[in-house]
Amino acid sequence: MTQAPTPTADTVRRLVRSLLETGPDGTGGPDVRPVREGHGHTWWVGTRHVLRLAPDREASVRRRRELRLRALVRPHLPVAVPTSVAHGDWAPGLAYTLDALVPGGTAERHDVSAVGEADLAGLLTGLRAVPVRQAESIGVPGGAPRSLEALRRMAVHAAERLAAADEFDAARLHQLTPPGAAQLAAQPGAAVLTHHGLTGEHVVVSADGRVRGILDWTEAVLGDPAEDIAGLALSVGSPAAVRAATLAGYGARPCLRGLWLARCDTVLRLGEHLAGRASGDAALLRVRLGRAWEPILLERVTDFKDEEPEP
Repeated sequence: MTQAPTPTADTVRRLVRSLLETGPDGTGGPDVRPVREGHGHTWWVGTRHVLRLAPDREASVRRRRELRLRALVRPHLPVAVPTSVAHGDWAPGLAYTLDALVPGGTAERHDVSAVGEADLAGLLTGLRAVPVRQAESIGVPGGAPRSLEALRRMAVHAAERLAAADEFDAARLHQLTPPGAAQLAAQPGAAVLTHHGLTGEHVVVSADGRVRGILDWTEAVLGDPAEDIAGLALSVGSPAAVRAATLAGYGARPCLRGLWLARCDTVLRLGEHLAGRASGDAALLRVRLGRAWEPILLERVTDFKDEEPEP
């Protein structure tokens, strides 16, 4: 198997010079720098663009599909989706896209206002409005819903380890019982287009708390809408995520399912990190744990037999 090339600053500069207007001798052009240290496949290009380089052929497939998907979802959403100003291959078989920067900060740095929650509700509503067949026709894969009971069992063991390290009160997970997890199983026929990566770094927020855009659509699947509710719980906190989902027309079942997916995930991820089995920023993992475990008005898993079906 051929080793994929490692992008360097010179590689990026040459590519950018071929794409953007430069001096008469082909030199100059905007400054380039990695978005994060140690992550050489995403680069800031001046102050107006971001260059994303696929590291392998599988990622290249997702990058090319993302271009089609962004065009499909854009008319349905009240928030911005990045626009590509150039795309192609930066090495044989390895895709790139040069995108116009969506102005604003991220949900990791800015709180979302009440109006921003309405923006998120519009996002969830718009995703549900995207025709499933059209998404399938451009290659968006299906994603099987996760078992909340299996996740709960793993989280219980991880919570005990976190409790021993004085990181978490393991008794908090007892709120989700096996019967409760069974009641919050994904409902048949509920698959919609999901972003499936609504972490704070992908949610663009302005200084006034409005949600201005959603980045990185490479992980999108046709699947469980509760996964996006869970992602928002990690990004903006559980109360805001549940309020946004409720505004979007989701009932108690998917809201609580998303809440508990997020809570179990955060316990597992911090546990894996502290055990040395996963990389990541421990401080960020603790922040996300705190967001997911913020209390909401409806904490209790009740009987949903008489609940109206989801629209």
